[in-house]
Amino acid sequence: MTAPPNGRSLRRTLAAAVSMALAAAGTLAAVALAPEAHAAGVPAPSPVGISGRGATVPFKEQEAEYAATNGTLIGPDRLYGHLPSEASGRQAVTLDAPGEYVEFTLTAPANAMSFRYSLPDNAAGTGRDASLDLKVDGNQLKSVPVTSRYGWYYGGYPFNNNPGDTNPHHFYDETRTLLGSTLPVGTKVRLQVSSTSASPTFTIDLADFEQVGVPIGKPSGALDVVSDFGADPTGAADSTAKIQAAVDAGKAQGRAVYIPQGTFQVRDHIVVDQVTLAGAGPWYSVLTGRDPVNRAKAVGVYGKYANQGGSRNVTLKDFAILGDIRERVDDDQVNAIGGALSNSTVDNVWLQHTKCGAWLDGPMDNLTIKNSRILDQTADGVNFHMGVTNSTVTNTFVRNSGDDGLAMWAENIPNVRNKFTYNTVVLPILANNIVTYGGKDITISDNVMADTITNGGGLHVANRYPGVNSGQGTAVSGTTTAARNTLIRAGNNDYNWQFGVGAVWFSGLNEALDATVNISDTEILDSSYAAIMNIEGATKGLHFENVRIDGAGTYALQIQAPGNASFTNVTATHIAQSNPIHNCVGSGFVITRGSGNSGWYADPPACTGTWPDPKWTNGGVPGGGPTTPPTDPPTDPPTDPTLNLAKGRPVTETSHTDVYPATKAVDGDANTYWESANNAFPQSITVDLGAANTVKRVVLKVPPAAAWATRTQTLSVLGSTDNSTFTTLKPSAGYTFNPSTGNTAAIILTGTATRYLRVTVTGNTGWPAAQLSELEAYTG
Repeated sequence: MTAPPNGRSLRRTLAAAVSMALAAAGTLAAVALAPEAHAAGVPAPSPVGISGRGATVPFKEQEAEYAATNGTLIGPDRLYGHLPSEASGRQAVTLDAPGEYVEFTLTAPANAMSFRYSLPDNAAGTGRDASLDLKVDGNQLKSVPVTSRYGWYYGGYPFNNNPGDTNPHHFYDETRTLLGSTLPVGTKVRLQVSSTSASPTFTIDLADFEQVGVPIGKPSGALDVVSDFGADPTGAADSTAKIQAAVDAGKAQGRAVYIPQGTFQVRDHIVVDQVTLAGAGPWYSVLTGRDPVNRAKAVGVYGKYANQGGSRNVTLKDFAILGDIRERVDDDQVNAIGGALSNSTVDNVWLQHTKCGAWLDGPMDNLTIKNSRILDQTADGVNFHMGVTNSTVTNTFVRNSGDDGLAMWAENIPNVRNKFTYNTVVLPILANNIVTYGGKDITISDNVMADTITNGGGLHVANRYPGVNSGQGTAVSGTTTAARNTLIRAGNNDYNWQFGVGAVWFSGLNEALDATVNISDTEILDSSYAAIMNIEGATKGLHFENVRIDGAGTYALQIQAPGNASFTNVTATHIAQSNPIHNCVGSGFVITRGSGNSGWYADPPACTGTWPDPKWTNGGVPGGGPTTPPTDPPTDPPTDPTLNLAKGRPVTETSHTDVYPATKAVDGDANTYWESANNAFPQSITVDLGAANTVKRVVLKVPPAAAWATRTQTLSVLGSTDNSTFTTLKPSAGYTFNPSTGNTAAIILTGTATRYLRVTVTGNTGWPAAQLSELEAYTG
């Protein structure tokens, strides 16, 4: 999850693969298996084309590992930082010599294709450009440009473009091309290397073939951004102002605005309100661009921000936004769609190479995003952030997001009655496929989630991240419904936690998750580690009914926090560990068993003190998992060095005077403050960060008003992991607070794992008490 804008060789037979197909009877769906033809790769369930679940997509997908090829199969491999781990199905084909190819045979007529691939980075970290030959039935059709400019990130969150750093990841990209005519069933379409001078290797993951309709004509009475306002469809000139003028006129005149066929250079937000902006189709009408000087300005279609009144009655449809974002800077508003959009619809858009596909900041109500594609983002696919209500993402395909695929984050303002339904979310490079951080009466149903990479799971329900708590009404509450979902190869290992994250997992990090959470009619297939997991705080009110677990790399259940759950008609097969439950909290987690359960329960459960290496069961044929972690991967959750870990956290004090309690030092408002009892030094304030974090910087403030004259407070900083034994992180010294510099003092620490952060004050030249308006903690 990105930060707020002003601040996240196995082999088996086809018969064995069939054992992972789901029962077709009742509410259970059946998963389509990979084709056997040219079966160089290990057969694996595909997330595309599952009947009744996920997005109904316009393309037929083919995996390179099952196509005709003279290249080299890589994978299967789920180890973070390895090239095949980020491929669909965790397998791909590498071509490293002229004449090597991958050849697909069409199973339906097609006049367009997109394909997913990876090129190596260059030494500078800026990527390389190359091309692949596209041949049809052996004849050269065209040369297709490919690039690694939008991939290859390094280091810890929020990552960088320095190849000298650790943890390379985000390897793949996609490109698309029209084929010029409709090719019939049986046509052979080949991607072939003509030269390795520009790139030493080309790795092909998959290809999607589709039949694109003719361009959509201008609606009757609509304004045309080209003929009426002079926008440049060649992309040579900056059309930002002209398209904005068209949109403003459309609102004033009550007329739709039409983007005809063309590529339009847009270098800043197009701000929309009470208007329809429609194109000729996402293959034909393209908005692209970025300011050549101010790189924090880029193409995007935004509603007005909520503090400006927000936008309403907006329709965005039938066009593409293909951005040029090559780095992750969380403060930059370089998302494809943003702002606040109430009573609005986004329909049939293609969003690619922006920071987030859509990051919506509420309060706002009743937005629907549907029938769309969101690809190759540096951060989230979609995030309903802060007071988004009655809003939906449905029938949308998300692949290769840099963070959560689809997320809701109720930071400080409740998210209520939102829905993620009938979506396919594949290969989030960081965090979860689908998640709700807090939220009331949330629905996450009829989705497909596959191939989680690191630092998250397939489906996550949690009281985590800043601003999620019951005091503000933002914690998980009411009834969370997760029905008829399919998860494939979900979950991953967090190498700092030193154990796997479950395909379905729950967290009470900020406070206990205590609500009704119903997981029903769901399949959890070939999980990389545990199928179901809870951790942190407590999780209560979980109900599992009609759940099929087939394949788990470690356990069926991984219990790491107190709570309770009921299980009815929950079955588990092909669990790697002989004891299917790991539970070291004992009776602190209460399991209620209904009828129809099998394969997942044991009494006593395992509590080994060590975490086993996973065995990726692949429908019953075990295979070994990784035993050696990569170097210095990011923690889970990824720690944003600009995120104040102390804000909103529980806090204690040795004393306070009048109406100035310690809570005012962690409320995010520098004008309110904690003041201890007078003439009674020493005095301390202690904040619980919720988990051990490597705190490297503490920022202390007193109110910035000039009335708070310059003062020096003598203080020390201490830390603890258990709230019992404290270590001195910074010895006692005087820190000056001067209103001319914001009445702020920054303290640099060496970086010790700390959950309980304490500041002890022994003197104050401005007043005979300890005084802090903010105690802030950062990891960078």
